[in-house]
Amino acid sequence: MTGDVGSAIVDFALVGGLVTVVFVAVLQLMIVLHVRNTLVDSAGEGARYGALAGHQPADGAQRSRDLIAQSLSPAYAQAVSAGRTTLDGLEVVEIEVEAPLPLVGLIGPAGTLTVRGHALVEDP
Repeated sequence: MTGDVGSAIVDFALVGGLVTVVFVAVLQLMIVLHVRNTLVDSAGEGARYGALAGHQPADGAQRSRDLIAQSLSPAYAQAVSAGRTTLDGLEVVEIEVEAPLPLVGLIGPAGTLTVRGHALVEDP
């Protein structure tokens, strides 16, 4: 017999553990990107809604809260603010969302992920 007897078991255990860690890390990255993209889309949709003629920025903030609560969780929709601002000389509605950055599944520290959505204000 040679000195390599049983080394395949050790190799399998070490490589299997490494592959598992890499898989979990990629899965968590996918969750973070999903949450971020959902927040960006909800902020943009809320800004578009708040910028419509006959609507106020607060309407857009509520729309963003509703979308976030339906898509992710009401915990992600707690810090949504809205207002009018000037961007490149144009009046826009800005929706800002501060949400937890998911570190383990969807659990993470609050207020560490900030996204903004803008839309041009429609005049009647």
